[in-house]
Amino acid sequence: MKIELTNKILLIAGFALAIWSCATPQHFSRDNSVVTGIYGSSDTTDTTSIGTKNWSEVFTGPFLPKLIGEGLSNNPDLRIAIQKVSEAEAWLSQSKAALLPAIALAANGNYTRNPEVLYPSGPVDVGTWQVGAEAAWEIDIWGKLSSSKRAAYANLLSSDAGKKEVQTRLIANIATAYYTLIGLDAKLEITRLTVKNDIEQVETMKVLKESGKVTGAAIVQSEANRYAAEVTIPDLEQQIQETQNIICLLLGRVPGPIERGRIDEPVIPAVVNAGVPLRLLDNRPDVMQAEFSVMSAYEVANSARAAFYPALTLSASVGFVATNINQFFDPKTFASNVIGGLTQPLFSKRVNTTRLKVAEAEQEVALLNFRNTLLKAGQEVQNALCSYDKSGVKIGLRKLQLEALVKSVDYTKQLLTYGSANYTEVLTAQTNLLSAQLSSINDRLQQLNSVVSLYRAVGGGWR
Repeated sequence: MKIELTNKILLIAGFALAIWSCATPQHFSRDNSVVTGIYGSSDTTDTTSIGTKNWSEVFTGPFLPKLIGEGLSNNPDLRIAIQKVSEAEAWLSQSKAALLPAIALAANGNYTRNPEVLYPSGPVDVGTWQVGAEAAWEIDIWGKLSSSKRAAYANLLSSDAGKKEVQTRLIANIATAYYTLIGLDAKLEITRLTVKNDIEQVETMKVLKESGKVTGAAIVQSEANRYAAEVTIPDLEQQIQETQNIICLLLGRVPGPIERGRIDEPVIPAVVNAGVPLRLLDNRPDVMQAEFSVMSAYEVANSARAAFYPALTLSASVGFVATNINQFFDPKTFASNVIGGLTQPLFSKRVNTTRLKVAEAEQEVALLNFRNTLLKAGQEVQNALCSYDKSGVKIGLRKLQLEALVKSVDYTKQLLTYGSANYTEVLTAQTNLLSAQLSSINDRLQQLNSVVSLYRAVGGGWR
């Protein structure tokens, strides 16, 4: 008899252990090797990263920091992202509460009039009144509710990372628009100065024509050259207005003028490094968000698996039940009950099966999205580093080109005065100088924007 009882106990224990092993949850584990070589030829062992700096250390000057600060306070997209975090916090609180018993107060009355034909000797009018409390509790044996709580927590972290992503993007967009604006100002200033010089050149041509050194064609060509430069001014003014409107939108204000400095004022940070690729996992918001989404997907799948196993529930109620209101709170009317239930799903119209298949598919999608986000991040870092390096080379070469073109303009003007050069050579030299001056502004913008791109690519701006 004892042997049979022991065998039954062992059988039950083995069955429970088998179910438990099947229900063991699977949690996402980070593999740091996924970032190996993600920067390509730009991989480095230097742990110093521009992304760990506060945005006020990277974007300096009297105007840009104020604009960024205003944007962080008033930008609608950022404020929406903050509310999304609050929403995720509320869902997390609800998932935590799901582990606790549900308690409710209940009061009800029931009045029944029985037919005298069926109850000739019994009461015709029967009233029942009840006041009490009810409680229900699902015991989380297989971790279904715990997995839901962990999924909600991962979603909260994902929402917070999403807010950080909005913030880093906002800072980068404001800085890029600001640099574009001061770059357009510089181009407008150069173009206006060129037009002024061209007007003077036309007058010089008129004097030289009177002395017989040039023909009327030189005057007409000089005027055409002047108008060719002047016609670009309206476009530059329009671009300046549109860029100011873009900045106002980012700041959450109505269109208006933007206070700003000059293109030569921004200071490049002393350290412009991306750091080691591993930093992307803990510093770049969209990578963090993708990783938290994977964690959430794993927990959702765990919860879906747990739905196949028996659910243990306990329910209880206490209160007073009487046929007369006047009898309430009489100790004799006190009643209570406790019910325990074990429910094993057998046929649920494929609800549990479908939920699990969908959860596993979403888990795979989250993993693929995480990998794709990492690849995109590595590409952006490498592109920004390359752009920064090449812009420095271009700035150095452009400086030499400008020095040569300034001398070329001066020399051709002198030669024209002495009759040793024709007006076409002067106009060509002036056109080349204007083109190089505008290109030098683009080189400077490329350098500034590459710093912005790198700062955002490595996750700078949210700390």
